Amino acid sequence: MSDPTFFWLIWLPLLAAPLVYLVGRLLPEWLCRWLALAVCLLAWVALGLTWAGWTGASGPQFALGEVTLRLDGVTLLLALVSLSLTTLVILYSPATLAGLPGQEKYYALLLALCGSMIGLSSATDLFNLWLWFEATALASYLLVAFYRQQPASLEAGLKYLVQGVAGSVLVLFGVAVVLAATGSLALAEIQVAASSTPVMLAAAALFVTGFGVKIAIVPLHTWLPDAHSQAPSGISAMLSGAVIEAGLVALLRVVAALAGVTASWGLLLLGLGAINMLVGNLLALPQTQLKRLLAFSSISHVGVMLTGIGTAVYSGELLGMQGALFHLLTHGLMKGLAFLIAGALLYGLHQAQDEHAPLTIEEMSGAGWRYPLAGLALAVALLSLGGVPPLAGFMSKWQVLLAGLATGR
Repeated sequence: MSDPTFFWLIWLPLLAAPLVYLVGRLLPEWLCRWLALAVCLLAWVALGLTWAGWTGASGPQFALGEVTLRLDGVTLLLALVSLSLTTLVILYSPATLAGLPGQEKYYALLLALCGSMIGLSSATDLFNLWLWFEATALASYLLVAFYRQQPASLEAGLKYLVQGVAGSVLVLFGVAVVLAATGSLALAEIQVAASSTPVMLAAAALFVTGFGVKIAIVPLHTWLPDAHSQAPSGISAMLSGAVIEAGLVALLRVVAALAGVTASWGLLLLGLGAINMLVGNLLALPQTQLKRLLAFSSISHVGVMLTGIGTAVYSGELLGMQGALFHLLTHGLMKGLAFLIAGALLYGLHQAQDEHAPLTIEEMSGAGWRYPLAGLALAVALLSLGGVPPLAGFMSKWQVLLAGLATGR
């Protein structure tokens, strides 16, 4: 079933991105921000109409030549997270970017990033999944290095670029291996044709390693703390709350297609999840800067999601996949909120400095009394991320734990 509303959900942000850039270059700069916000609101309308027409069975799709995009529950989930954070970041950014050059690029790339992530989640073949993955990566590379006049920001962007390109090359090699082994790139056809051969196991290893860079699987995580701490706080929210989740969705699509040959890889995902949780939390403990603390926390939360996916792949326990996707939602929204509040406190406490200056935990002493609303919002976000009941973060982690207990192993 072809659905033009679903088409606009993906392509409206992408097609509007160059228009936002041109408006910012040719007209007063504030117009590009309002145009970007209007595009987000229209995308929300498209999401609402698409969701209302979705029955949960055979989702709507849109074909453009040989490219077919199909909607399912995972697409709706990532679209919800991406659009929520993009809208919040656009509303949040004016004060922190005031007086800085290149704001038209910022808002244009933000829209391109949002559309690319939704497109990635709806791809039905490996090559287009890789193309959407690259589009997401390109926009995020440029946004991380937005403060390019700052050496530390430029260095973080270059580190992210180098490691991200290496991961993308590995994913492309995996696509080539699967095509040679099965003769198809369609995920549904690969699922039928896949067999447990050394070639397909090698392809699975390439995918896990390549996507592992984007989602910061230990030891491929070294780009993440610098990128999150040096990027504008709004972009840090997007990176941790949506871009990492988009990489997990890409890995999930591939794992589902190769389920017949990667069941034993469930153990690997479980092991990687445990390592991520351990390493992420241990590295977070000595941090003195708030944004770096939140960045290392993201590594441990990736471990929770990998554990849920690994449980589902290894034992067939559907509850594990549901828990992983639930945690994708809770982590995306709560970590995005935490980074935005961190940026707001940075702006409030460092009014004489630019937003690039680090905010230490020691400097936050008494900030809750000065900014009670921000303090309350940050407390809720951090308690949820910490898994304190009855907040959403506890519920999602509890579901992953129940999935592990349900396997009986």
